[in-house]
Amino acid sequence: MKINFAAQSMPTTGALVFGVAQDAGLTGAAADADKAAGGAIAKALSASRFTGKAHQTLTLLAPAGVEASRIMLYGLGKPDEISPRFIEEAGGKIYAALAQSGETDVAVWMDKTEGSPVDPATGAAHLGLGALLRGYRFDKYKTTLTDDDKPSLGSVTLLVEDVDGAEQAFEPLNAIAGGVFLSRDVVSEPPNVLYPASMAERAQSLTALGVEVEVLGEKEMEELGFGALLGVGQGSRRESKTIVMRWNGGNTGDAPICFVGKGVTFDTGGISIKPAAGMEDMKWDMGGSGTVLGLMHAVAARKAKANVVGLIGMAENMPDGNAQRPGDVVTSYSGQTIEIINTDAEGRLVLADVLWYAQEKYKPKAMIDLATLTGAIIIGLGHEYAGLYGTDDDLVANIISAGEETGEKMWRMPLDKGYDKQIDSDIADVKNTGGRPGGSITAAMFLKRFTNDTPWAHIDIAGMAWSTKDQATTPKGATAFAVRALDRLVANHYED
Repeated sequence: MKINFAAQSMPTTGALVFGVAQDAGLTGAAADADKAAGGAIAKALSASRFTGKAHQTLTLLAPAGVEASRIMLYGLGKPDEISPRFIEEAGGKIYAALAQSGETDVAVWMDKTEGSPVDPATGAAHLGLGALLRGYRFDKYKTTLTDDDKPSLGSVTLLVEDVDGAEQAFEPLNAIAGGVFLSRDVVSEPPNVLYPASMAERAQSLTALGVEVEVLGEKEMEELGFGALLGVGQGSRRESKTIVMRWNGGNTGDAPICFVGKGVTFDTGGISIKPAAGMEDMKWDMGGSGTVLGLMHAVAARKAKANVVGLIGMAENMPDGNAQRPGDVVTSYSGQTIEIINTDAEGRLVLADVLWYAQEKYKPKAMIDLATLTGAIIIGLGHEYAGLYGTDDDLVANIISAGEETGEKMWRMPLDKGYDKQIDSDIADVKNTGGRPGGSITAAMFLKRFTNDTPWAHIDIAGMAWSTKDQATTPKGATAFAVRALDRLVANHYED
């Protein structure tokens, strides 16, 4: 889908959208269009329940005197509550309302709304982003699609007085959208297409943006001593990988911020095999790695003035005759020994080695990992918030704030020492699961043992990486959760 910016003039084709503040009636260009239509728009408005409440819509065929084919009035709510995030949601909802309407293009008139803190050029950029994000589709494997199955809407044009300002504001947002789409793409792929080696190929594509990419194979990881990660993948015919992506946009020598992603491209549970029902969903158990990959695209595409390193541990957890067993003891890269209680608690094993490698090699300012780590976090928080853990209060607060700005909500969870006892092992330094009570917390406590004194945060995205229903700016499927929030974190706190 194309996003365009153009000078303000009434379009002669397609749909035309006007914003209406709550209880304000028609103003500005909407009032001009109504005058040209002999008051027909105001008449339709008075006969409806439309009052301009936030995200309320009223759509009508364009009356005589208006050349566009249809008119949509979009509720802006209270002007002082309008934010870039609100406008993005409006863009997504406008797109969704018209996508299958038969219209091929829609123009949105960006008037200055009295009392709104967002200027029209900035608003146009964010409305374009919202429409772009909602317009994403992953249908590459659907071979029988007809034109009726596909959206008719192919372009959204933002009519704005300051076209140059809107285009400049949209440029970095468009770069971030590219990262979101990359993340959604890899998480959506089936596991016979997306596996550790093919994920490495996707990562290599970032070199075109200036990202340095290094791939560690099993031989290199064996030499380093990645016993925890390699144990997860030893039952698979697919070779495990660790992929390192470096964006050097900051000052030479400045410590980077590191992002670490869990990349289990398919999780059967291993010997501790999962129930068959729903196992197909485990293709997105690499959602954390997808977020990190998309984030690295975003920071590089918009040329962030920061040093950022993304590391993703990739493995496939399969129940082969060579698979890891419950009762095994493995030695992690850190030197700590781990008793395997449940082979389905594998994501923390992958992260343990990569977290230690990240801090040892890059001495980061901060380290953030993302993982579809536990079903327990879904029981606790449902599909509204990701679980957030951290050892540094400022880092945690900054992540939460960035998530609020982008609509990616996170809830801080405890890291009390009392939970540590649940993962003490009788024969090793630690065991890989502490049982059902506080399952997401004990998983985070396990990871904490591999972070030392580096400021660290862990985001459990198990409930947020995939959506079974459409959302304002996210169609159902892979969400790319936290790509935008973490890009905002970098922009707000780590750029020079």
